[in-house]
Amino acid sequence: MEFNQHNKQEYPPMHTAEHILNGTMVRMFGCGRSFSAHIERKKSKCDYRLATPLSESQLRGVEDAVNAVIGRGLPVTTEVVRQEDVADRFDLSRLPDDASAMVRIVHVGDYDECLCVGAHVENTSQIGHFRISSARFSDGVQRIVFRLDE
Repeated sequence: MEFNQHNKQEYPPMHTAEHILNGTMVRMFGCGRSFSAHIERKKSKCDYRLATPLSESQLRGVEDAVNAVIGRGLPVTTEVVRQEDVADRFDLSRLPDDASAMVRIVHVGDYDECLCVGAHVENTSQIGHFRISSARFSDGVQRIVFRLDE
């Protein structure tokens, strides 16, 4: 089975934390997953479309929820499936035009699943402590900047 795999240098704990953050934002605020993300070892950012900015209390709630998921020690697993078999579960519009017929789904336990070719930890217990270091809202876009503390 072949699928597109980009050779990006990624920091697996941060990349997996992004998945948990996305799942948390969808659950808590009914928004979509981040439409723009920049994931690095020291700090990362995700942008979400929201009607109003998140309050300090809501941001702390997001942080607490992400850390609760991390603390559950969930397995992070992958499966490779045919695009056509998951078209009803995932937005395939972001796939490149030359994407193969096969796609990779990353599962964070029973909490989150999404299409992804990136590197991830084997268990959420390997992530560390998630911390929102800053946030700003402009023109319907909520940016969340986060770090991982060991």
